[in-house]
Amino acid sequence: MNQLSFIKKISVLILCQLLFCQLAQASFLVEKQTLELESFNTTNGKTIPQVTLGWESYGELNADKSNAILITHYFTGNSHAAGKYTEDDVNPGYWDAIIGPGKAIDTNRYFVLSMDTLANVSAYSEQVVTTGPASINPATGKPWGLDFPVVTIRDFVNTQKALLDSLGITKLHAVIGPSMGSMQAIEWAVAYPDMVERMVSVIGVAQSDAWLVTGLQKWANPILSDPNWQNGDYYSSSAPLEGLTQSLAIITQEAMHPRIFNQLNPEHSALEQPPALDIRNNFKVVDWLYQAASKRATSMDANHILYLVRACQLFMAGHDGNLEKALNKVQAKSLFLPARGDLLLFPDMAKQAHKMLQSAGKSSQYTEITGDWGHLDGIYNVQQQADTLKQFLEQKV
Repeated sequence: MNQLSFIKKISVLILCQLLFCQLAQASFLVEKQTLELESFNTTNGKTIPQVTLGWESYGELNADKSNAILITHYFTGNSHAAGKYTEDDVNPGYWDAIIGPGKAIDTNRYFVLSMDTLANVSAYSEQVVTTGPASINPATGKPWGLDFPVVTIRDFVNTQKALLDSLGITKLHAVIGPSMGSMQAIEWAVAYPDMVERMVSVIGVAQSDAWLVTGLQKWANPILSDPNWQNGDYYSSSAPLEGLTQSLAIITQEAMHPRIFNQLNPEHSALEQPPALDIRNNFKVVDWLYQAASKRATSMDANHILYLVRACQLFMAGHDGNLEKALNKVQAKSLFLPARGDLLLFPDMAKQAHKMLQSAGKSSQYTEITGDWGHLDGIYNVQQQADTLKQFLEQKV
């Protein structure tokens, strides 16, 4: 099999896995909306002027504005959680399997909304308009670069609160998010306990421990080592695409379980020719991974990766250095849905927060998602726990 047909075959397999999760009926159409803030004050005491935030919504807000559910997205995701932008769009939102009419998060009942984080990785996607290091600094007329303030998970929460304030929403039926989105969800329950009735953490954590902080640094280092990075000031020259591609390849592999990685590469052989005879040649599986990462890199920005890495590294729910004290503030009912095969954010990390909440006398449930995707089971197999999620959302508080 030649290289092109191999890549096409693998691409079809991945597409089938992605679409298998979706229900048969056509998805609803959605439009990207924007919120403009004159300025935003970060938790680190810095001010970002003229902030643009992209967001989406599904369903209708009821008269007393009590049916809102906020979806908070994962590291390389954005606010496109469900629906399609056009009828022929082949890529519905990442949780389209559980968000929509009659689904677990039923848009016939709930008003569902989602917002891009500051420094969203897909800075060059036509559907992402949110402010970050690649945006123009009004004071200089040039891209911010590393002059952009370091932002935190609490900052993401506070921009989302600004959206809710603009819509007159004072209570959230639930906050639900996967991975980095789980950090935002639990931060919501700590920062604004009176607003959050239910919190769902999917493939998540309540703090970044030493292991996770060090692991996340592996995502940043290829960018920092790329000569084109130039201390973040590369916008008028060549972007550090090699470092960005390497970073995305690492992120992709670490988010997958070896089972699915091997299933997607059934013809790999350690005796493959010619790589076995020439140290400069790659194996097909390596080319596959890096070619996929290179394609994704065209819509992403290297500095934005670094800023999100740092936001995740800095995370501890409550941001005050005491997780137990922070979780004691939670009033929401909580549901943790880790993935059993997750090798990135281990189930024990979610179980720790679950047990701490229970020890504090809080209402908390714990159920694991199973599958072959590892961390990505929280995206591709989340519908496995659709009934659990539906029942949780229907519980009275």
